[in-house]
This record gives sequence, C-alpha cells and structure tokens, in this order.
Amino acid sequence: MARAPRVRFGPSPTGFLHLGGLRTALCNFLFARQRRGTFVLRVEDTDRARAVPGAAEAIEEMLDWAGIPPDESPRRGGPFGPYRQSLRLELYRGASEVLLASGTAYRCFCTPQRLELLKKEALRSQQTPRYDNRCRHLTPREVAEKLSQGLDWVVRFRLETGVEPFQDMVYGWNKHEVAEVEGDPVILKGDGFPTYHLANVVDDHYMGITHVLRGTEWLTSTSKHLLLYKAFGWDPPQFGHLPLLLNKDGSKLSKRQGDIFLERFARDGCLPEALLDIITNCGSGFAEKQMGRTLEEMISQFEIGRVTTHSALLDLEQLPEYNRIHLIRHIENEQLRQELVRELQLLVEHVYGDQQVDPEVLEKEYVERVLLLRKGHISFLKNLVSPDYSYLWVRPLVSREQLQTISAEADEIGTLVLGLMARQAAALTVEGLNKELRSLQNQTKEPKYSNVMKLLRLALSGQQHGPSVAEMMVTLGPREVCGRMHRALSS
Repeated sequence: MARAPRVRFGPSPTGFLHLGGLRTALCNFLFARQRRGTFVLRVEDTDRARAVPGAAEAIEEMLDWAGIPPDESPRRGGPFGPYRQSLRLELYRGASEVLLASGTAYRCFCTPQRLELLKKEALRSQQTPRYDNRCRHLTPREVAEKLSQGLDWVVRFRLETGVEPFQDMVYGWNKHEVAEVEGDPVILKGDGFPTYHLANVVDDHYMGITHVLRGTEWLTSTSKHLLLYKAFGWDPPQFGHLPLLLNKDGSKLSKRQGDIFLERFARDGCLPEALLDIITNCGSGFAEKQMGRTLEEMISQFEIGRVTTHSALLDLEQLPEYNRIHLIRHIENEQLRQELVRELQLLVEHVYGDQQVDPEVLEKEYVERVLLLRKGHISFLKNLVSPDYSYLWVRPLVSREQLQTISAEADEIGTLVLGLMARQAAALTVEGLNKELRSLQNQTKEPKYSNVMKLLRLALSGQQHGPSVAEMMVTLGPREVCGRMHRALSS
C-alpha cells in the first residue's frame, strides 16, 4: 500500500501571505487532502535581516481564514517539530558536520571584500558572478591553521558535474548542470544559520516530506538539492514545480502594490472561497474551467498532472463576479447566512451609527430578509451599506407637505400603495411592481408617472436618486413600505 503523502508549504516571514503564496499552499493542501495525506506549514525564518515581526503568525491565520489550515504547524505542533527553522539550528549544524567529514563540503574563509571583488570583476567582464571555489582546494593543514587564527568561515557544498536527470511532476524530465554555471554554494553561514538549500533538504528528510510542490523559481536549484540528498545518502522526495502567477497583462504580481496580500482581501469583505476559486480558474490543474467551484470540488477534481508549464494569468477585475457567486451560496446556507446577518448588523452600525438608525432595522429578521432579497444582486456584503442602499437602514424623515409639493395627489397615491402592498405581500417582484405602479398612476389624477415615482422615492428613502422604486419596495418588503408611507402621510 502506497504511503500517505506528506507535503509542506514553507513561506519566509519576510512579509504577509500574498496570492502567489496562497496558490502554492492551496496546491499542497489539495494534493494532501485528496490522498488522505498531511499538509505541513513550516516557517522558513533563517533570513533574520528580512524577517517581519508577526508575519509568521499572520501567515498561519490567513491559511485558517482561507479554509486550508495545516495539519502540523508552529501553532498546532506535531510529531516533527519544531516547525520554525530558526529553532532547528543544531540539526543543520550537525548535518553540515556530516558533509564536512565526508569531504562533500568544506570551510570557506574568503572575506566579504574578496567576494565583492570577484563579483565586480565578473560584471566588468559581462559574466555572471560566481564563486571561484578557491577554498575547495585548501589542505587539512591549511584549514587547521586558519581555524587556529580565529578566521571567520562558512560551509560550502562541493558541486559535482554529471548530475542525474529527475522527473518533475509538472515539467517532466529535467536536469541542470549547476557546477558548470555556479560556484560552490554556501550551505551554512558564519552566524550558524543555514541557507535555503541545506535547511530545506534536511527538513524535508527529517519531516518525512514525500512530495515537494513549490514555485517554478526553484526548478533550476533542484539538481543542486538532489546532489545534497546524494551526499547524505538519503532518498529524495518527488518534485513538482508550479508556474508563476502573473497579472493578466503578463507582468509580475508586485508585493509593493499591497493589493495582493490576503489581509487586504479579507478586510475588503472578499470571501475566501472566491479567492481560491479565481486562483485555480486562472491556472491549471483541473480538467476544465469552472467558475463557482467549491473547496470540496477542488479536492476531488485537482490533478497535479494537469498543471501546465505556462504562467497563470490572474484577472482580479473578475473577482467581484466570483465573490457574487459564492456570496449566493453563503446566503442560501442557513448557518452561513446567520454569520452574514451578524456581520451586516455590525457594518450597518459602523457606517450609519451616527444617523439615528432605528433599532428595528437591525433586527435579525429584517436583516436576513434584506440578504435573501438582494441575493445575486450584490457582489460583496459591504455593497449593502453603500449610499445606494442607505434607505434600508436609515428611515427617512419626510413630511406630508413635502410629498404634496411633488404631487397634490400624495394622499391618494399613498392609499393606493398601501392597498397594493396588502394585495401583493406574498409575491413582490420588480417586474410585477413596475406594471402595478403604472396602473396605479392611472387610478389617480396625477398626470405624470415621473411625479409618482419621485413621490414614492422620497417617501421610502428620503433621496432623489438610487435604485428603482420597484427595487426599493421589493427590498424593503410590504411591512416596511407600509410603515414608511404611514409615517410620511401622517407627519
């Protein structure tokens, strides 16, 4: 029986979780869930200079928010912890000692100044900067002498030519003769912290990772990592490299823009299901594109073999439509709808709290009915507290005299509307109301249909602009329409 897969998502806490990272995490989550495997969150915080305080915790919180929580993580723990690389330094030091003892790694005493000169010289010659492997040739006696002088050193891995090809789950057969284009890489820095290459190989081995699904930027480094596995005598995991997530025009997603971080989408009221849906639809991994796919459908339909090698183009202008579709599902689900009711109540209090909101419009039944009636018409919950919908939450203070300045038939129009609401209470529709309102005007002495509409709009919303009168009446419902008409005509 095949072993259940263990996959990992290894973000660096140099910033907050963005859409590219979310897609990598999602692919790992889907792969694990589909095969009853384990999804591990491992924080790769060895770059101390770039680490952002609180970022590691925020990344895990955003995975939880997105609905793809890890099974093992810094917060949840697990049998292979700790799950922060900065807490695993002894493991990396021990691993580097193994490589030093076998001769597959060596101590390098080159100063930063010398390395900088090498770099400048290469650039002057229009060549790619690379280390010249000078310390690779030091004898044991020379190494001992430099150590006795107290010189600073790092550990470099000895790259060899003749790497073996590997089969990537996305890109197929691959190999990169890294020794021909790179100098021997640093695997342990002078401060005792590992570089990515050593830390990932060591952690993937000791955490029992079976499949590595990561960004395509690491594809050319995989041959280097396989040389490390060979040097340790370990069996490597299977690799799959995911193509880049780009803007729809092919440009790179910019973290500096600030609008690709999950916190921003959560703050703006975007549903996590909509984000997962749009980033899977713009890429590959599924037999067909399908707007509105649920997480359960993603788990059952995802195929790593269907991930293509071309970049995924993300069109965030379509996000409102994705969110609209998933918002419909939330509204139709009894439990999720109650969460939306509570969220909308808070939004109304926040936006209209200083405008004497009547407590009745915050009642659960009223708010829930608004949600059900506006289902499919709004893309985000916050749309319902926009100026167009302010009439829902702030009952207008309109007098009978104001209505009579629009039409002398105000009383008659009001009486007819009250009768209409009584007759149509069970089946209010915008189309049906538009016909009824046309008929209503013919029953009065008011010659202008536009005056009837102005009068009703003022009585119901206190505004001169906004949605159609029929749409307002449907959303408010017969009880609220009648209440507002009564108040206006009797004031």
